Amino acid sequence: MTDDAFAHPRLAALYDPLDPDRSDLDAYLGMAEEFGARRVLDIGCGTGVFALMLADRGKEVVGVEPARASLDVARAKPGGERVRWICGDATGLPPLRVDLATMTANVAQAIVDPGAWRATLRGAHEALRPGGRLVFETRVPARRAWEEWTREESRSVTEVPGAGAVETWVDVTGVAGPLVTFRWTYRFAADGRVLTSDSTLRFRERDEIEADLAAADYVVEEVREAPDRPGREYVFVARRA
Repeated sequence: MTDDAFAHPRLAALYDPLDPDRSDLDAYLGMAEEFGARRVLDIGCGTGVFALMLADRGKEVVGVEPARASLDVARAKPGGERVRWICGDATGLPPLRVDLATMTANVAQAIVDPGAWRATLRGAHEALRPGGRLVFETRVPARRAWEEWTREESRSVTEVPGAGAVETWVDVTGVAGPLVTFRWTYRFAADGRVLTSDSTLRFRERDEIEADLAAADYVVEEVREAPDRPGREYVFVARRA
């Protein structure tokens, strides 16, 4: 199931206003240029922020996303017609031959089922041209990022055009091995409505990811750090063998 933060129309419309700073995507834009990618598959494209950035730079972009409400937001944005949007995931793509496939932000970690994760890696592999690259990020488990996800630290009120003041906060609701579950709460001042969205992320160790990539016929070229979060993220660059 897709988290309500992406699947509920009222919450999908909040995603960009509540997270306007997407400087985390600069490194991915840089890699698209570094690798000379002309055709890009954005897996878990959400509301289309990165896909549209790529399209603005003349890339041929396919954005795939299982949450229809998020895709509706993406399609309605200026330039949305320049991206090929697919409602679904990487396990059921049409025939493609892209130079680069990406999973930005939490996408890789949000695929918590091991079978679904392996199928996603295979689907991306099938979509890549020979020698094409898969790039994604995942948090370093030893940094225990979830310990910083507290209600007190996360609580904020944002004025959202068309929605008014929205108060948000997060609570970690469970930690079980590599799985961390948390709940975002959204309180709308305009009508007093409260909505919640439950999410689970899998914190994979580096050697586990490298083994999964090798099993899916990738060569790990490099494991980088996220420039804006040094020491906190692995950024995998894997080439289709």
